Amino acid sequence: MSLRPIRQVIQTKPTVEGAGVKLQRAFGFGKTKEFDPFLLLDDFRNENPEDYLAGFPWHPHRGIETITYVLAGSVEHGDSLGNRGKMTAGDVQWMTAGSGILHQEMPKGDPQGRMHGFQLWANLPAELKMTDPRYQDIPSAAIPEITEDDGTRARIICGEFWGRRGPVEGVAADPNYFDISVPPGKKKRLKVETTRNAFAYVFAGAGTFRDSSDPQAVLTEQVHKPDAGAVYDARNHSLILFDRGDEVAVEAGPEGIRFLLVSGKPLREPVAWYGPIVMNTEDQLRQAYDELNDGTFIKHGSEPRA
Repeated sequence: MSLRPIRQVIQTKPTVEGAGVKLQRAFGFGKTKEFDPFLLLDDFRNENPEDYLAGFPWHPHRGIETITYVLAGSVEHGDSLGNRGKMTAGDVQWMTAGSGILHQEMPKGDPQGRMHGFQLWANLPAELKMTDPRYQDIPSAAIPEITEDDGTRARIICGEFWGRRGPVEGVAADPNYFDISVPPGKKKRLKVETTRNAFAYVFAGAGTFRDSSDPQAVLTEQVHKPDAGAVYDARNHSLILFDRGDEVAVEAGPEGIRFLLVSGKPLREPVAWYGPIVMNTEDQLRQAYDELNDGTFIKHGSEPRA
């Protein structure tokens, strides 16, 4: 087994999207190669309803898949195909925008005013950019949850982990998407297929991720052991981008640690990206926006209903 070196530790940046929703962006609109096939990860946890209730009114998508995971509160959604629905705590929606869709997402807080969740964008390969749009709406009860003897818990949203498969199927990037909780002081080694790009996003507690590469300036423990691997502190709103290997190692701090562990097979295709539309060439991108302007963007179903 080879431990994955840590390529980078990234802190989120405050961002405003939609009609004024305040969120934290872990990555996006930049390093597509390092995260391929993933494009963006937004953390929209918020305790103040004024910062999220305006929501994300009607907007287009083409060429990507959006994965929304709700932890608290709810998100009502509708689209140009006439679909309507509501996600609540623990639910997942995996939307394949494909050839194009117009939709809206309107968050509402729980009784305490909390709105917690994440949205991840995954790129579609060239041959599937113009596929028919579709949804996979996954209720919380359908997501397998496994607890090991040491108390480590995993919710398996997509892919296979500890002998169980998540309910999301048929996704082009063949991603793995897990919600991992490690109890205080516990150490875990988690397998990740070597050919995948992988990252962990910490959203509760704290801990350290061990690095098999040479010690670097950000070494936080073990400086008295020059031959030991580097260890990186990771706290709430930290994203750990891993290099190649087939395992990641984490040690939870005194409060435990909870993080998303996400990996996918890189597409290694050119990316032409502007706003909510991601294509392979600038010509395709211009065509998409021309169609959006002249009313021919939607290839299936009807226009959005008021």
